[in-house]
Amino acid sequence: MAFMVKHMVGGQLKNLTGGLTEEKPEGEKSEAAAQGMTQEEFEQYQQQLEEEKQEREANFAQKKAERATVRSHFREKYRLPKNELDETQIQQAGDDVELPTELAKMIAEDNQEEEHKQSVLGQLTNIQNVDIDQLKDKAQATLEDLKKQTENCSLM
Repeated sequence: MAFMVKHMVGGQLKNLTGGLTEEKPEGEKSEAAAQGMTQEEFEQYQQQLEEEKQEREANFAQKKAERATVRSHFREKYRLPKNELDETQIQQAGDDVELPTELAKMIAEDNQEEEHKQSVLGQLTNIQNVDIDQLKDKAQATLEDLKKQTENCSLM
């Protein structure tokens, strides 16, 4: 029974789908003519598309390298392991990748804050109940006393 149904319907289905396949007629137009351009205009158009594609790829590679630079900076700052993928992306961009200006400003500010915290006065501000102005006054008074004593010294 299945053979009979397949035989009767199968042949008709083949006839129906026969018109759906694309067959190129012998006198088909070229791609340029199909788009309403001459062959020379079409070639220029294709060349322009290729140049734009290369420019986009170059910009994308540059952005990837900038992001890799930011990631590697934070890895160095927080002493995390390096990533080889980031290093290769930076090298592929030609090693002329810099940190974005906003990030560079933030890093400079952070470095200044860290330097201040690491200095003696920065450490003293962390200690509670310490009057920095009083310490400065005492240090200046001590220096003035030393200067007076050296003026009176006969060896100098």
